[in-house]
Amino acid sequence: MKKTNYSYVGITLIILVFGIIFIPKIVDRITNDDINRDESRSQKASTKVFDNTSLVFLEINGEPKKVPAFSFTDQEGNTISNKDYEGMVYLVEFFFTTCPTICPRMSENLVQIQNNFKSYENFGVASFTINPKHDTPEVLKAYAEHYGMTNPNWHLMTGDLDTIYELANQGFNLYTAEDADVEGGFEHSGNFALIDKNGFIRSRVDDFGNPKIYYKGTISEEEKYDEDGAQEEISMLKEDIAKLLSE
Repeated sequence: MKKTNYSYVGITLIILVFGIIFIPKIVDRITNDDINRDESRSQKASTKVFDNTSLVFLEINGEPKKVPAFSFTDQEGNTISNKDYEGMVYLVEFFFTTCPTICPRMSENLVQIQNNFKSYENFGVASFTINPKHDTPEVLKAYAEHYGMTNPNWHLMTGDLDTIYELANQGFNLYTAEDADVEGGFEHSGNFALIDKNGFIRSRVDDFGNPKIYYKGTISEEEKYDEDGAQEEISMLKEDIAKLLSE
């Protein structure tokens, strides 16, 4: 009579138990398309969505706030309007090319975001100069090239000063003003506005349930905090862009 090979029996038993427990789960995942979800475009963008909470709308008098109509000239000399961003998720900022303080940091953070979502044809950025007298299309193009702003949906726009200031201060409530007493000669917000595919301003809520409205654009992910202890929001913004792209 042959002696039983207990090692072989043990291995066979382990394989059998593995098949009974795990194969049905794998089949179930495939059937329910879980594997496809793990390979979503958000994952390819190196941006994880940690929850399924929808982003809220900024409401004014009970109505969702939509981006006002605009039309300006971009760095290529083309006329760009809000209609060119329809169907896109995009960011809005106000800046100027000779800014010696926060604009370079904002631009670097936006380029990092651009690179994170470079495979998305429906992601863009709308940058409006608050110094249009100096920032001609040629100047804006050189600025874009310097920072590596390569997304074809990233338009750096110039135009009538009063119209741009109205768009900033009334359209977005992002403070903008000329001020000879401040470094660079202009005051402006260092925040980014997040716009969904239908042109509405969106954001997550804070710990008290209120909309954050805008995202800090001056602190990088690497810095974590600024000198005043404010925390970076670029990582948060990347996650929320991914959410809107998946809507």
